[in-house]
Amino acid sequence: MTAADVTPLEHSAFQRWAILVTVTLAVTLYSLAILVVSVLLPQMQGTLSVTQDEIAWVITFNILATAVVTPMTGWLTARFGRRNVMLWGTAGFTASTLACGMADSLVPVVIYRIIQGACGAPLVPLGQAIILDTFPKHQHGRVTSIFGMGVVVGPVIGPTLGGFLAELYGWRWAFYMIVPLGMVALMGLFAFLTDKGRDRTVRLDWTGFLALSASVVCLQLLLSRGQRLDWFESPEIIVEAVLAAGAFYIFIVHSLTAREPFLNPRLLLDRNYALGLAIVFIYGMLNFTPMVLMPPMLQSLFGYPDSIIGFILGMRGAGAVAGFFAAMWIGRLDPRIGMTLGYLVQAASGIYMASFDVNVTITDVAINSVLQGFAVGIIWVPLTVATFATLDPKHLAEGSSIYHLLRNLGSSVYISLSVTLVIVSTTINYAGLAEFVSDYNKTLALPWLLGAWSTEDAKSLAALGGEVGRQAALIGYINAFKAYTITCLAVLPLVLLVRVRR
Repeated sequence: MTAADVTPLEHSAFQRWAILVTVTLAVTLYSLAILVVSVLLPQMQGTLSVTQDEIAWVITFNILATAVVTPMTGWLTARFGRRNVMLWGTAGFTASTLACGMADSLVPVVIYRIIQGACGAPLVPLGQAIILDTFPKHQHGRVTSIFGMGVVVGPVIGPTLGGFLAELYGWRWAFYMIVPLGMVALMGLFAFLTDKGRDRTVRLDWTGFLALSASVVCLQLLLSRGQRLDWFESPEIIVEAVLAAGAFYIFIVHSLTAREPFLNPRLLLDRNYALGLAIVFIYGMLNFTPMVLMPPMLQSLFGYPDSIIGFILGMRGAGAVAGFFAAMWIGRLDPRIGMTLGYLVQAASGIYMASFDVNVTITDVAINSVLQGFAVGIIWVPLTVATFATLDPKHLAEGSSIYHLLRNLGSSVYISLSVTLVIVSTTINYAGLAEFVSDYNKTLALPWLLGAWSTEDAKSLAALGGEVGRQAALIGYINAFKAYTITCLAVLPLVLLVRVRR
């Protein structure tokens, strides 16, 4: 009898924990690979001799492939079996990662990144479904904490470790470091993961799949290129917005009228699951936004070197690990308590960031990063447990794919909105502050007001203008952090509506 023939009911304790370790390793590697490229783009751009717009496709196409394949997880699992999907997904992800490091021009890198995203997309939702299905419900809080570390901590470790290896040995080694661990995960999955049967009669609803894929792809393109193309001043952005809205309308109408839709809308009749989707969307909005805003702020406004920025990102990861361990204990309580506590800690970190000024220290930023990571760790476990507590186990794979799709979409949407808020707010505040730098402003004649600044020559005016721009940019970031805080608090009413099974 092979591992594939063993039913989940016959799992020993050792097999369950072996499955948890290997599945978490595979998911961690995929999560790590998502953002590791963000620190490699400058090196890759020089090595591959391409423009900034062209090298951005290395990230954009990976995100698009992930967005398209993630909703297919339920159908892939039913059609081919969860063991085959995990094995082939991990194998394809590992092989394409190796190919990314060996590529010598832009086109192969983009193609391999598409394969990497497509093969890795089912790993997170299916991995979560496997963990919840393998362990009894009274252990879901503990195992979700361990699994969640891979989902949340991986994107924190990736840029930090990848940037360190790229600085020492070149950008290719940021991909090579994933390959041996991917092979270990593949061997572990082959040895321990069991199948749960399949339903070869399941058909793919091509209308729903193509409509949802088109909507998600157009939305991702709009968010990725909107700021660069000045949003709706560009015909491309207008076309993408119209196509995204039209395709989503077709998807909704078809899902409500088809006999066997691509994604089952009846799942939304489960109150906890529907609330969980809304909360995880906001969770995704808040998760990666500080990681995107903080590095350019620290580098351009305060002059922090890359090594210090990497240290700060690492502190966020340390806070997340601490949060997951705390969630193992908090998981014994009402899940609404854990989620409320986590979002309040996130709101406190947002207030902390909104108080930053030009004299902010590394200690201040590091403490804030720990708070953010701690909040992320605390929220994930009770949110996941509460979302799937009342969902029929046969819908776990499909439900988990939608869950993680909305988490990723939340991140994309909010990051784009936050970056836009920073840029627009900076422009407005620069114009407002520059009005006061004038010979007609008699206050500037006071000798103690300008200090080392001067308006007497062009060089001094340029330096003063640079400082005005710096202050205006800081106000822009502060406004984004205030919006972040408001979003943290706005989700609390949804948390209180979650139903607790007694």
